[in-house]
Amino acid sequence: VQLVESGGGLVQAGGSLRLSCVAPGFTSDDYVIGWFRQAPGKEREEVSCITNSGSSSYYADSVKGRFSISSDAAKNTVYLQIDSLNHADTGVYYCAARNNWYLTCRKDAMDYWGKGTPVTISS
Repeated sequence: VQLVESGGGLVQAGGSLRLSCVAPGFTSDDYVIGWFRQAPGKEREEVSCITNSGSSSYYADSVKGRFSISSDAAKNTVYLQIDSLNHADTGVYYCAARNNWYLTCRKDAMDYWGKGTPVTISS
């Protein structure tokens, strides 16, 4: 299964981004897609996860209120809207998929990973 992220780039602090994750080869009826990020010199951490139906979602405490995850099951695509970007949001954002209906956002629970899309926040 190939996951493809897009939408990253160089953005000014205070701006917004929308990241996309496409999973064209995913044929399972029930699965979870998640976003994780890895800042320079730090471990990869969970950001947000959602069931493919969009009925359930999870946000890390550090991003609640600024990040919004959504799912378009017909397109096998999950979006991550990020508002009020700040320097702490800099990093590589990875999309991952879990081939199971149960919503969990633990990185060790994910079955497939994308290659990541970099996000850099400028002053």
